[in-house]
Amino acid sequence: MSIKSCVGDPTSGAQLHGLAVSSGLLSFSNVSNSLINMYSKSALPRPARALFEEMRAPDTDSALEFASRMHRRGVPFDAVTFTAALSASSRPNALHSLATKCGVVGSNAFVGNALISMYARCGDLEAAVRAFDGMAARDSVSWNALISALAREGDYGCEAMRVFVRMTREASVRLNHVAFVSAISACGDGGCLEFGRQLHGLATKTGVVASRDAVSNTLMSMYSKCGSAELALRVFDEAKDRNVVSWTTAISINGEDPVSLFNGMRSDGVEPNEVTFVALLSALSGNPSSSEVKMIHGTCLKTGFFPGNVNVSNSLISAYARFEAAMEDSRRVFDEMGDDDREIISWNALISGYAQNGMHEKALETYSSLLLHSIPTSSTLGSVLGAIAAAEAISVARGRQCHARAVKSGLESHPVVSGALVNMYSKRGSIGESRKVFDGTSERTLVAWTSIIAAHARHGDYGPVTGLFREMVQSGLRPDPVTFLVALIACGQSGVVDEGRRILNSMERDHGIKPEREHYACMVDMLGRAGQLDEAEELIREMPMEPGRSALQSLLGACRIHGEVEMGRRAAEALMKMEPKESGAYVLMSNMYAEKGEWEKVAGIRRRMRDRAVKKEVGFSWVDVGGGGMHGFSSEDKSHPQTEEI
Repeated sequence: MSIKSCVGDPTSGAQLHGLAVSSGLLSFSNVSNSLINMYSKSALPRPARALFEEMRAPDTDSALEFASRMHRRGVPFDAVTFTAALSASSRPNALHSLATKCGVVGSNAFVGNALISMYARCGDLEAAVRAFDGMAARDSVSWNALISALAREGDYGCEAMRVFVRMTREASVRLNHVAFVSAISACGDGGCLEFGRQLHGLATKTGVVASRDAVSNTLMSMYSKCGSAELALRVFDEAKDRNVVSWTTAISINGEDPVSLFNGMRSDGVEPNEVTFVALLSALSGNPSSSEVKMIHGTCLKTGFFPGNVNVSNSLISAYARFEAAMEDSRRVFDEMGDDDREIISWNALISGYAQNGMHEKALETYSSLLLHSIPTSSTLGSVLGAIAAAEAISVARGRQCHARAVKSGLESHPVVSGALVNMYSKRGSIGESRKVFDGTSERTLVAWTSIIAAHARHGDYGPVTGLFREMVQSGLRPDPVTFLVALIACGQSGVVDEGRRILNSMERDHGIKPEREHYACMVDMLGRAGQLDEAEELIREMPMEPGRSALQSLLGACRIHGEVEMGRRAAEALMKMEPKESGAYVLMSNMYAEKGEWEKVAGIRRRMRDRAVKKEVGFSWVDVGGGGMHGFSSEDKSHPQTEEI
C-alpha cells in the first residue's frame, strides 16, 4: 500500500525502492510488481524496465502489467522489451498481437524465439510451429527451440525429427549439441532406432559426441529405449568424459554386472547420487542372492543416502523383497524410515514383497496397518487381492472387504484392480462374482481377459473359453504366453484337440510368440486325454528344447489311463532320472504295474523308493466355513479339535 501511494511522487517511491533492496523484500514478486506499477504510472519506464529485467522470477503479472503500462503511455516497444515480457508470460495472445502490430514478430529473431518458447511452455505446439514458420530470419536458437519443444511432447516426436532434417537441408546454421540432444531424445521416445543411428553418425562426424557428454548420455538412453543395450554400452565405452549421468545410465542398462560398473564409477572419482543408487538397486532384479543388495545398503549408509532419502529407502525395500530370505531386511528398512518419510510407495513395496514371497498373512497385516496411515492405491489393492487369491488359509470374505474398499475409493474399474478381483474370485470358487466384475469392466486389459478365461477353465466351464479367446483377439489385444497357456489348458480339459492345435500353431505364425515348454506340455496332455498317445510321445521327441517335468508327467498319466505300460515306463524312467527324489513317477508306475498284476515290478519300484529315500507327499485340503474361518485337513488327519464331530 505504501508503494501504491507514491504514484506521482517518484522521490518517495525511490526511497521505498531502496528500503526494499536493503531489507531483502525485493525478492518477493509482489513487491517488485508494485514498484514496476508505481514507476509505470509515474511515467518513468526506464527504472520500471530495469527492475523488471533484474527480477529473478518475473511472473505473468509483472510482464503484462509492465507491457500494458508502457503501451498505454505511448512508450515505444523494442525487441528486448517484447523478449523479456514474452519470457515471463503464460498468456501469450495479447502480447503476440501487440508484437505483431509493432512489426517486430517476423523481422526479429529474438522475439520469434521468445514466442516459440512461450507457446511451447503453454503447451500450444501448433502455435509454436506457426510462430516459427512466420519468422523471416531464423538462427540456431530458433531451430533448437522448436525441435526441443516438439521432442518434449511424445506425440510430436516424428515432427521433431522432420524439423531436424529440414534444418540440415535448408538452414545455414551450424549444427550444435542442443539440436542433436533433442532429436536423439525424440528417436528414443519414438523407438526410431535406424534414424537414431543415422543421427549418431552425423553427430560423430560433426564432433559433438566427443565434445559434449550430454550427447553421449542421450545416445545411450536412446539405444536403451530402442532395445539395443549393446550399442548403448558401446557409446559408454567410447565416451571420453563420463559424468554421473553417464555412469548411472550405463548401470541402469547393464543387467549382467551393474555392481562392477558401480565400482568402476567410484574408482573413476565420480560420486554417485540418489538416482545412481535407485538405478543400481533396480538393475539387480535378476540377481539370485541378496548379498549385493546388502553391500549397496552399506554404501548408502556410508555416503549418507540412507536413512533420510525416501527414493533410496523405497528402492532398498523393493530390492530386499525380491528374496524371501531377505524379507526381514526389507521390513527393517521400512521400520527405519520415519513416519513422515513413508510414502504409499513404501507401503506398496513391502506389501508386494510379502505377497510375492508367499507371506500372505503378513501382506494382509501390513495392509491393515496402512489403512491407519494412508489411502490404498490400485497397486496396493492389486497386491492384497493377489495374496488372498493365492492363500488357501485366508477366507474369501477378506477379498470381499477389499472389493468394497475398491468400490468406495473409485478403484473398482482400474485395470489392475479389476483384473485382480476377477482372478481372486475365480481362484476362490466364485465364478459368478468373477464374471460380474469382468462384465462391469469398461477397460479390459490382457490380465482381465486372461483371468476370466482361466476362471472358466478352472471351474470346468470350457464352453465360453475359446469364444472369449477369439473375442479378446478381435478387440485388438495381443495375447501373451500366459493367455495361450490358459487357452490350451481349457482346450485339453474340454477335449477339443483340433482347436488346441490351431491355437498352438497360431502362436508363432500369427503373434510372433515361440511356444515354451509349458505350451508343449499342455498339447501333450491334450493328446494324452484324447488317447492319441503315439502323437503325444512324438511331440515330446520333436520339441525344440528338452521336455520338462510337466510334459513327461502328462504322458505318464495318460499312459496309466489307457493302459500303455511300455510307453509309461519310458516316460517314468525319464522323470526319475530328471527328479530322482520326487514320488509322483514312482507311484504312478507302481499303480500301473499293480493294475496289470505285475507284483514283482511293483516290489521293484517300492525298493527303488526306499533305496533313494523317496517319500510320498501327503495331500492337503482347505474348507472355508464362512464366519468360522478356514480349516485344513489331510487324509486320515486327526489333528482338528472337533475331529469327532467332523
